[in-house]
Amino acid sequence: MGMSDSGNDDELDQLSAYSEIQIARLAFIGATIATIGDGLAALAAGLALEDLENPINQRSQHTHHHQLLTAQRNLDYYIGELIKARKHIR
Repeated sequence: MGMSDSGNDDELDQLSAYSEIQIARLAFIGATIATIGDGLAALAAGLALEDLENPINQRSQHTHHHQLLTAQRNLDYYIGELIKARKHIR
């Protein structure tokens, strides 16, 4: 009976380790999403401040457009990375 108890203990240890890894992955994904959100909020605040400080002109609109495109590309990249990470959780 001792061997079966040991086998069960090993299985429980493996299951516990697997659960801890899954929880750590979820925490990483959550932190990444929060970081992306903070970055987008900072970008929006910066663009709003720039608009308030400077009169609207063609150059600043072009700069804003470029910054928004860059932000969109970065967001797309990080979303792709999160999708890859999520696949590892399953």
